[in-house]
Formats: sequence, C-alpha cells, structure tokens
Amino acid sequence: MTPPSDTDPDLTRKERREQARTERKAMEAAAAQSAQRKRLIQLGGVIGVVVVIIIVIVVASSGGSSGGGSGLAKGSAVNANVTAVDSVIKGIPQSGNVLGNPNAPVTLQYFGDLECPICREFTLGALPKVIQKYVRTGKVKIEYNSLETATDEQETFRTQQVAAYAAGKQNLAWYFIELFYHEQGQEKTGYVTENYLQGLAQQVPGLNLPNWSAARNDPAYAEQVTHDAQVANAEGFTGTPSFLIGKSGQHMEKLENPNLEEPSSFEAAINKLL
Repeated sequence: MTPPSDTDPDLTRKERREQARTERKAMEAAAAQSAQRKRLIQLGGVIGVVVVIIIVIVVASSGGSSGGGSGLAKGSAVNANVTAVDSVIKGIPQSGNVLGNPNAPVTLQYFGDLECPICREFTLGALPKVIQKYVRTGKVKIEYNSLETATDEQETFRTQQVAAYAAGKQNLAWYFIELFYHEQGQEKTGYVTENYLQGLAQQVPGLNLPNWSAARNDPAYAEQVTHDAQVANAEGFTGTPSFLIGKSGQHMEKLENPNLEEPSSFEAAINKLL
C-alpha cells in the first residue's frame, strides 16, 4: 500500500475511519470477552451456592434416626414411632412406673438403662409379645426400674430417668420410656440433651408439658433412681436389662438369661407362676 500523502485528504480520512473501526471492533471484542468472563464467574458462584444448599439439605435430612443414630427421630419417623408404641401399650393402665393392672397376679420387675442398646433389643423384640399376651389381659404388671450401665455420665443418667418418672405422674411414663428406646441414639455420642428430652415429651400423647416440667423438680423421683440402684445392687445386677419375677406382693426371683428377642423364656416363667 502506498503511504498516505499529505496532499490526499480523502485517503487520509478513509484510513482514519478504518483505523477507528478496527479499534472499535477490538474494544467491542474485549468488552464481550470481559462480559463473558463475568457471566461465567457469576454462574460459578451460583452453582457453588446451590451445591452447598444441596449438601446442607442432605445432611439435615439424614441427621435424625431411630436407634444407632443421633437420636430423636424427625418427620414421618416420629409418627411411625408414636404409632408403634401406641399399638403396644395404648389402653393398658399405667400408674407411675408400672404398666398393667395393679391387681395382676404376677409382677415382672425390669431394670434398664434408657441408653442401653440391649434394652432396646428387648423393647423391639420380646417385650411387645409379653405385653400383648399377659399385660393387656391383666395377668402381669411390669415395673420399670433404673440401673445405670450404658450412660456415660451419672448426671445425664439421673436427668433422663427423672424425666421418664416425671411423665409417670401423669401415668404416661411408659410412653416416654418406650419412645426413648425407639429413638435411642448411638452410644457415647452425647445425644441426650435437654432438647432431646423435650422432644420426646412433646411426642407423648396427652402429656401436659408444663406439669411434666414442674414434676421433674420433685426430689422424690431422684430418690427413686437412688432406690432402684440400691435394689439392683442388692440383687447383684451388673448389666441391663435385668429382671425379677414373682407373684405380686411376694418374694421375687431373678429371671436368669432370658431370650430378649422372643418371649418363650418369659412365657415359661410367667406360666409357672400362674
């Protein structure tokens, strides 16, 4: 190309227009690239936020479980647990820590720790069948007593057991106890908090929460926990669940090594007394 001539103003203006057009296109291309980078960065940020939200939802939805988890079931699991407990004990008389007809001819004393996983096996295994066959028909009453074996902290053990006994003031202790076992968390995870106990109480059908909270301050329930331990120690019990059985109001004998998953050993002992 021939260099522009100072005497050719038209060519000079044309070159200037071409140069301006080229510069404008370069600026537009640069601006477009910058906008694209900005959109990609914004999109990446949005995707990151969405991923975090999904993770939070997944973690939250898997946080509660019944047995072996963090304790205190959530959502539909709550209804399932209440329904399961209701199907076993609804309509059966309760008085304090006793389930069954107060005039039943046979008494089964059950020593348990609410955090004991083996007690949970009994709750889900042999116990419902024993209740259905003998307690619901008025032949046996079951007395729940506490014995610390699985709970790490003595104060936690006392607090959770007093909470159960306090529900017994409204004749609903067995609902609290059974729901605790159904929603039991993993051992040694510290899942038993005040929120956990309050959550259980809220699930107990018909429980007056203010009255229950007030009853938890009654020293009689803490004394009952101490008395339970004294009886268990006198019998030589070192594990849970442990059992005494006998004719009501008479001498009680140890029920040695019962099968906790099915009721045959309990049936044999009960039938012998009947």
